[in-house]
Amino acid sequence: MRTSLDIPDPLFKHLKTRAAQEGRTLRDLVIELVERGLTAREVVDPQKRFEARPPVIPNQGPLQLDLSKLTNADLYDLINEEDDERTIQLLGRG
Repeated sequence: MRTSLDIPDPLFKHLKTRAAQEGRTLRDLVIELVERGLTAREVVDPQKRFEARPPVIPNQGPLQLDLSKLTNADLYDLINEEDDERTIQLLGRG
């Protein structure tokens, strides 16, 4: 079956590099890693799985964006854009 996935650029580069180093196709590597992940035994105690709390985003009023119209790539770009602005501020270049 053919499908499409949005994979973050750093992860994609890592997968491509590893596939090249192992002399394999990206497809074969991804299939193997997915199969391994699906057959791996869960190490985490199922009772403790839900102890982690999701991040809390402070309410700064209504969003100016209609999130229902954004793709995963659009959201990824927005997140990275915010990180880039923070980095520039931290480095004193903004």
